[in-house]
Amino acid sequence: MFGIPGKQAVTMTPRAATQISKLMESAGHAGLRIGVKKGGCAGMEYTMDYVEEADPNDEVVEQGGARILIAPMAQMFLFGTEIDYEVSLLESSFKFNNPNVAEACGCGESISFKVGEE
Repeated sequence: MFGIPGKQAVTMTPRAATQISKLMESAGHAGLRIGVKKGGCAGMEYTMDYVEEADPNDEVVEQGGARILIAPMAQMFLFGTEIDYEVSLLESSFKFNNPNVAEACGCGESISFKVGEE
């Protein structure tokens, strides 16, 4: 596990927890795994995948009936992130309010992280 003992790596707004819980119930999944991968114009992208069971190395965050699993390689990039769910006239989507992001592209789908800052 990465981070500070007693502090969750990721938090969810009530809207995000409600939406994740609905997705878990409707699809019968054990949770939603969040990670990062190389890609996009800023260098990295968030990933979200349904899972049937947790990997032993996943960081598990549960809140309001929602379960998020953080992939081991993403834990240091996501620590301190708040996940929100926003609904607008044209779209509805999860938003990541991540204090570790140094730069994001205009569409908000691609990010780069602060490197070597304490």
